[in-house]
Amino acid sequence: MNHIPGLPLSRRGLIRTGVGASLAALGLAAGAQTASADVTATKRFDLAQPSHDLFRSKDTHGARVQQSFAFDWVNKFLFVATKRSGSAESDGDLCINKMDFDGNYISYMHLNGFGHGVAFAALPSGSDTELWIECDANSKGYGTALAPIRFTADTTLSSPAASAAYQPISGATEYTCSVDPVYQRMIVRYHTSAGKRIAVYPLSAFETRSFGSPLVDFKQPTISGTPQGYTLYGSYMYYLTGDAYPGDGTPTGDGNSYVTSIDINTGTVAQGPVLTKAGSTLHHREPEGLAIYRTDAGEARLFIGFATGVEGDRRSSIFYKNALI
Repeated sequence: MNHIPGLPLSRRGLIRTGVGASLAALGLAAGAQTASADVTATKRFDLAQPSHDLFRSKDTHGARVQQSFAFDWVNKFLFVATKRSGSAESDGDLCINKMDFDGNYISYMHLNGFGHGVAFAALPSGSDTELWIECDANSKGYGTALAPIRFTADTTLSSPAASAAYQPISGATEYTCSVDPVYQRMIVRYHTSAGKRIAVYPLSAFETRSFGSPLVDFKQPTISGTPQGYTLYGSYMYYLTGDAYPGDGTPTGDGNSYVTSIDINTGTVAQGPVLTKAGSTLHHREPEGLAIYRTDAGEARLFIGFATGVEGDRRSSIFYKNALI
């Protein structure tokens, strides 16, 4: 079994054996509706407002579609997760592409057996970047734990076993995560026998590997459509759904790419689903990923990703919304 760079072996099984019991004692096990509702209310993005381009149709290391993306907000890099060429969906093999904010490809890292890549986080670590990403893919190709991985250019890493990584929620069988760099929190989407749930932690819990109880824990509201990504800004979760449609310059419709905002204090929908027409003229326009970034000038942005381009030469296209209400 490969040890994860930056993951102390002495912390194996930390969550499985410790925090799960405290969650149960506090009534925060999988069946509970909310852990608390004390996250200070913030503004949210107005999903009905227009989107703007970050970039369109940029090359990645592989030829397959992107799955999600994340910003290292200190070192100013963008990381795009794509499916690995030649790997089956169930293998959980990913390619992480390091890019600049103009969409220029810099380097790659291959992750074997990690997961589907619906969402992940890129945390600054000095001049390096630590990726928090699902690992130990199950038979369907979804990660069963979360692992901190130091991005190392042009290398390949095999997934650790779940016992060598982190499982913040007792009894959960699948995990993904996304970061809110503005309010310094991490959102975790996890699977239980009762369905998908959402937990929110202070970012410090991931930086110190000491999770404790989540700030919020609730059942994900029912939202129709194919899940394609999620993220967190303040007291609102954002959720992306949809499927690919031609979008080749002469679209027959508007597609079905929708964004929904969810109040994490109540676990209820705040706005949406709202149809997004960002990049509507692009060929093979498939929604893939959400992320938050705040510019140096202080403007918060909700980024929406799409896999675009022809089969065998898929590209990355990313847009953003910046109107807050």
